[in-house]
Amino acid sequence: MPNFAPVDEQLAYIKKGSSEIIRESELRAKLEKSRATGKALRVKLGMDPTAPDLHLGHTVVLRKLKHFQDLGHIVIFLIGDFTGMIGDPTGRSATRPPLTREQIDQNAETYKTQVFKILDSVKTVVDFNSRWFSKFTAEDFIRLAAKYTVSQILEREDFHKRFQEEKPIAVHELLYPLAQGYDSVALEADVELGGTDQKFNLLVGRELQRAYGQESQVVLTTPILEGLDGVNKMSKSLGNAIGIHEPPLEMYGKVMSVSDHLMWRYYELLTDVSVADIEKMKRDVASGAAHPMALKKNLARQIVTDFHSADAGTKAGEDWAKQFQKNEIPDDVEEVEVTVDRTPDGKVRLDKLLAKAGLAESVSDAVRQLKQRAVKVNGEVKTDPVVTLETSEPMTLQVGRKIKRVRVRRD
Repeated sequence: MPNFAPVDEQLAYIKKGSSEIIRESELRAKLEKSRATGKALRVKLGMDPTAPDLHLGHTVVLRKLKHFQDLGHIVIFLIGDFTGMIGDPTGRSATRPPLTREQIDQNAETYKTQVFKILDSVKTVVDFNSRWFSKFTAEDFIRLAAKYTVSQILEREDFHKRFQEEKPIAVHELLYPLAQGYDSVALEADVELGGTDQKFNLLVGRELQRAYGQESQVVLTTPILEGLDGVNKMSKSLGNAIGIHEPPLEMYGKVMSVSDHLMWRYYELLTDVSVADIEKMKRDVASGAAHPMALKKNLARQIVTDFHSADAGTKAGEDWAKQFQKNEIPDDVEEVEVTVDRTPDGKVRLDKLLAKAGLAESVSDAVRQLKQRAVKVNGEVKTDPVVTLETSEPMTLQVGRKIKRVRVRRD
């Protein structure tokens, strides 16, 4: 009989980086029953193979699936080779162009390779929803469609908006939530995972399971990960993504470019570091016992290690440091001393500091430069208007091609 961890311990691990659990009381009950009987939960994540490559944004929900796997439960990675030909209408203002069977098959093969960078290939069940939908008859689809009403489907925000704007909604798009929901029936899922944008579809699965006489699955959603800009969701089309197939040094450098604030978000959603350890790191930074750059280097190394290897993570850090040294500053750079207000924990307003040091025409100009990611502090891109002074030693500030060493005096 499997030896499952105490329920409270399992819940704490599962809840890390989760947006919503519907319902947590049901999940607790399922975990308690699983622990008492020794029977693992069946946890499902479905992805349509609509693109050949994944980026770190896709891995947030995959990592949550891994957490269930770490806890000893059965994880099912479902490739939506059938639903992929329908095209998920989530977030779409127009009908998604259908993919060919050849495109679906090709993308599905790359998905299997990529997800095993996070999941254990031996313990993961990989399935395809064409396994049951290829056997569906016209009668089966009519019976499935009878389980849900048009008014229920139109409650979905994107459908409702398109209907109000008199934009066309194809009938096959209306079938998509039902098809995804039926996947949970076919797999007898105890838990289904998905991004927050998938909530409607996941809830359809709960209702269809009840309609087919099964116990309803628990729905767990994960956040949408912000890209390198810290504003928009990670997307290759927006140029703010980190692809999981990118070279180690490129991946490392991109992680190092994120803001200190976004670093904590990445620790939460892209690593297995516990919430308690993350909070301790935050306290260490606030007290001056740790510096954000050191923690960001550790984050970058961990992410590269996950998708390449430990050696690649170490080497990427070394290569990045060498590259930083080469491009650091000329020996004759100007050094200035400025006086600015400093908080007891060593924080100063970076926008004011840039203006006083003559690296920006004004505070408002400094703010613009920060938003444009044109500011570096000790070689690290900064977008936050506040910076922590690690020591009393001068820092190297760079705005575009302007570089100065700046020593800060307390006002």
